[in-house]
Parts: sequence; C-alpha cells; structure tokens
Amino acid sequence: MGQLVVTGAMMTCTFGAAPATLNASSAPTVTAPTPAATIMDFAPMSNIPTFGMCQSIANPQVAAATSAALGVLTPQPCIPATAAPWMPGSPTVTIGGNPALTSDSKCMCNWAGVISITNPGQTKTTVAG
Repeated sequence: MGQLVVTGAMMTCTFGAAPATLNASSAPTVTAPTPAATIMDFAPMSNIPTFGMCQSIANPQVAAATSAALGVLTPQPCIPATAAPWMPGSPTVTIGGNPALTSDSKCMCNWAGVISITNPGQTKTTVAG
C-alpha cells in the first residue's frame, strides 16, 4: 500500500505538460497538519487543477486545433475531465466513510490521460529525544 495523500500532493497526467497540486476537500475535518484526501477528491479544477497544456488527441480542443494545423499536434489548455473517483484507494483506511487516497491510486481523465500521485504531500517530522 502506498502512502496516504494530503492537500499539497503533487500529481502528473500522462498528457499534461506540467505537474499540479491536489486540493483535498472531501474530508475537511481530518487535518494532520494538512487535510487528508479520499478517493472522492476528483472534482475537476477544485480538487484536480490544470496540468498546463493537454496533448491528448482524444481531447476535442486538441483534435480541432491539430486538424486546423493540418495534422501537426497542437496542445491546448488543460481542463481536467475527471468523472470517476480515484482507484483503488486504501483497503484499510477510511475517512468519512470513503477510502483514503493513497500514492498508488490513479484517476482517469475522459481524454485518456492517467493522473498519478508523484509526491503524497506528507512532511516527515523528526522528534528529538
């Protein structure tokens, strides 16, 4: 099982040009020291922001721009199109009745991109003693 994911986790999309930062909002009462994420934190733009430019020909904007450029791939601004929760989530940890998001979970974009967690956002604290 991967690490639990919190607000500030870094993500990438297979068709995105830049990384993005996750904003956990489905379980706002669980903060230690930042809000913990669940598989339900998949809302486009509010939980999963833009990845800069999209390069997926499955994206209608990219397809239209590429067609207009006579077949030369023409990336367009990324607007994530996530319609389903992250999978698989934690098999043992639930937050507010939903599986906690783990660093090995993936979220699919409708434009064929696979969104992955590259850094779960947790900071490691060392206790002196």
